[in-house]
Amino acid sequence: MALGGVIFDWDGVVINSASLHEKSWEMLANELGLSLPKDHFVLGFGKRNEIIIPQILKWTQNKDEISLWGKRKEELYRDLGKAEGIPILEGVRTLLQSLAREEIPCVIGTSTEKNNLSLAFEQLKIGHFFSGSVCSEDVTRGKPDPEVFLKAAQIINQAPENCVVLEDSTHGIEAAISGGMKALGLSTTRTETELFASGAHKVVTDPTMVNISLLNSLFIN
Repeated sequence: MALGGVIFDWDGVVINSASLHEKSWEMLANELGLSLPKDHFVLGFGKRNEIIIPQILKWTQNKDEISLWGKRKEELYRDLGKAEGIPILEGVRTLLQSLAREEIPCVIGTSTEKNNLSLAFEQLKIGHFFSGSVCSEDVTRGKPDPEVFLKAAQIINQAPENCVVLEDSTHGIEAAISGGMKALGLSTTRTETELFASGAHKVVTDPTMVNISLLNSLFIN
């Protein structure tokens, strides 16, 4: 096995969007007159809204309401992103440039919506580094199911075992391992201990630590 491609999760791996997402949930709750459970954001970060609203927030089990409220939440997120700007994590642009020079294909596998990616691409000018993306609209099963990453590997024509997934969430790490991929954890939203416990092959505390040598080292027994 050898490094054939890199699959990037999005929020917490490429961009630092946590505060924007948290604010958008608070704005939605205020609009609807509903309360947010304690620790809801930590429990739901990186999960699909179709899971967060009924299972974590416990707001409704009605599919139409779940869909409507989930879409509204993302609209609020994009409004905030336009007003405040979407910050890229330090080191990510340099990593993408080095992968491009070595012609190592990159793809996105995320629980976020395609419109959220489009807004960030417009602001950050990084869309050309990626061969494509698999977003919430493209899958029927969210992480920890590996569907999102297996579809991402197909986009770059790589076998799962030749791919490295960059993830910051425990369920994302579990999805990568379940899909037969190498999992590199970034402790931007979860602790090293949590990511290792989920099966990460290695964990870094800072995105600037990620480079091609580190990615290649995951394939050395």
